[in-house]
Amino acid sequence: MRITSVKAVLLSYPLPEPLKLAYHGGERTILKRDAMFIRIETASGVVGYAPGEGSEKAKATIEEIIGPFLTGRKLADPDALRVQFMAGPGRDANAAKVYCAVEIALYDALGKALGAPVSELLGGRIRDRIRLYGSAGMYSSPEQYAEEAAAIVALGFRAYKMRAGIGPEKDVEAVRRTRSVVGPDLDLMVNADAWWRMGDRNYARPTVDSIAAQMAEYRIAWLEEPLPPEDHDAYRRLKELDLVPIAAGEHEPDEPRLLDLILTGAVDYAQIDIVRQGGYPMAKRILPSVAGEGLRFAFHSWGTALEVIAAAHFGVCWPESVVEWLEYPCYSGPSRAGMYPFPLAAEILKDPLEIAQGDLVVPRNPGLGVEVDESVAERYPWIPGPWSSFDIAEPSGK
Repeated sequence: MRITSVKAVLLSYPLPEPLKLAYHGGERTILKRDAMFIRIETASGVVGYAPGEGSEKAKATIEEIIGPFLTGRKLADPDALRVQFMAGPGRDANAAKVYCAVEIALYDALGKALGAPVSELLGGRIRDRIRLYGSAGMYSSPEQYAEEAAAIVALGFRAYKMRAGIGPEKDVEAVRRTRSVVGPDLDLMVNADAWWRMGDRNYARPTVDSIAAQMAEYRIAWLEEPLPPEDHDAYRRLKELDLVPIAAGEHEPDEPRLLDLILTGAVDYAQIDIVRQGGYPMAKRILPSVAGEGLRFAFHSWGTALEVIAAAHFGVCWPESVVEWLEYPCYSGPSRAGMYPFPLAAEILKDPLEIAQGDLVVPRNPGLGVEVDESVAERYPWIPGPWSSFDIAEPSGK
């Protein structure tokens, strides 16, 4: 089964109106949301798909470097192809990361050819479901966070993640109010990666400690990225205080830095994004360390349903005691709660993913087990330019 073509299709959904979100250090403006699907076709007509980073740089890397490398090669063992790529063009770190996203499409095509789900090609699934947390809550008022959390619980989710950053007192109030509305059983995560993005208004270390201690009273499941990703010493210090579980990993630039986070006791939950941080190969390498250190793993997933299902196929190969959570971004619709509209995220698949009692049910059909709707390329053509921007209040600037 030889590879005959490799394509990267960029997509954009422009918001009806620019969305302006005030936070403690300034204002964020969201203009659109971008996405990509990768398409690999073989001589026998089998087509494999993968999610990709929605950027022109990633598309150029696929079309100018990865595509020419793969075209004409035999698809029998994705690991062998990757070893060959890494010994050549993959010596470039960016190309290596993008290749690992493309590799998901190789697994999808190979699974379809063999009549096997991707999870079986990755080592074999040991379960059919993975827990989801509904991810939304962007720089809202405490009342709006609580209202949104209740609406997402009504959709069947058993966990909710909000993005803090509206000021120390308001962040705590948002957690308090949300807990009072949703009750004691909902898993509540707080993403704090705005706290170190505020210019001169960044939360100081004593403030971070104080907020963590106060949020602990409301039994949050974790506090995510409350400190700059490069400061692992600060993470270790905060974790030693044992106030709340700490999660991080999404912003680690490479595998050694991620392993340092895991192996030096800096976090309780390790996170990676399989599209942007090294795909299945990196996840395979770090999970034994996560398990060995007695930590938990949670996928970061901030794109389309294709990205969610690609991560899920790897997640179900590990017990829930290790791979506990998969992020499910909740976008709004005419009758659905969420951050903002992004219909492309669901419409990239012909049929919706199966969610039951807050779990994603991972299909056993060949490949990723889903059908990609390529007509999204016509409905949501690519729009150049950044999708969002931050206006920093102090010092003034973007």
